[in-house]
Amino acid sequence: MGKLTPSVSDENVGLGRPPTPGRRQLTFDIIFESDTRAGRLFDVMLLIMIMVSVLVVVLDSVNHMEREHRTAFIVLEWFFTLLFTAEYIARLWSVEHPLRYARSFFGIVDLVSVLPTYLSFFFPELHALIDIRVLRMLRAFRILKLTAYISEYSQLGAALYASRRKIMVFLSFVAMVQVLLGTVMYVVEGPKNGFVNIPTSIYWGITTMTTVGFGDIAPKTDLGRAIASFIMLLGWGILAVPTGIVTAEMTSRRIHSDAIVRRCPSCGTIGHLPTAAFCQDCGATLTDER
Repeated sequence: MGKLTPSVSDENVGLGRPPTPGRRQLTFDIIFESDTRAGRLFDVMLLIMIMVSVLVVVLDSVNHMEREHRTAFIVLEWFFTLLFTAEYIARLWSVEHPLRYARSFFGIVDLVSVLPTYLSFFFPELHALIDIRVLRMLRAFRILKLTAYISEYSQLGAALYASRRKIMVFLSFVAMVQVLLGTVMYVVEGPKNGFVNIPTSIYWGITTMTTVGFGDIAPKTDLGRAIASFIMLLGWGILAVPTGIVTAEMTSRRIHSDAIVRRCPSCGTIGHLPTAAFCQDCGATLTDER
């Protein structure tokens, strides 16, 4: 599962603490902080509730289980809906800027995770206008609430965001290669072998390069098979590039994070590299204490 987030998580940065101590301050510390016993207990219990509620949604989609345990699923669904609604209201009440939290990623997830149940209650099944089953499946958004309590998610998200330009350039290159190879395959194989147009040929190239290979279209000529073999080998290397980009970014951020928290025991200067033996300002010997 990973470790719980530190006391100041990405979720509550910029939301502001309650202006005055009291019940709001206590609620804020329990809900948003995890460095206290109450805060850790709240996080663990909420994680369990989220996972159980998602399990209920999954089991409710199985027809025979839905028929046999319909009443139990309805009761559990309303229990979790009211529970997460109370949690959502408590979060809005405890922060200094409720609207800012409501517009944040986790605020939207909190709202979307409970809203479908209320919609299905106020709008009975009208098959011609709305499919309640689709709304009910939106409850699976609750699983996204897990990301607020696992610090590795925020690290991965930050690495992906920082690598977005490199990844977009790489994907643009892959798209150009697919268009060129799809056009070549359309010319080589032609409609008689299933490559009826260039978009269809591009679709075949994507499934081949990603090693999915549905088999609905296959080259018949020797030249086409040679090109397909080249695409398959090319796919192995291409699929590894985004992983390398993100991994390099995560490693860089890890080193930077270690440097930020490493402090000189003599003058208090921070920002030393993990391999540094002496302080960059006063020359004192650095210890392993962070």
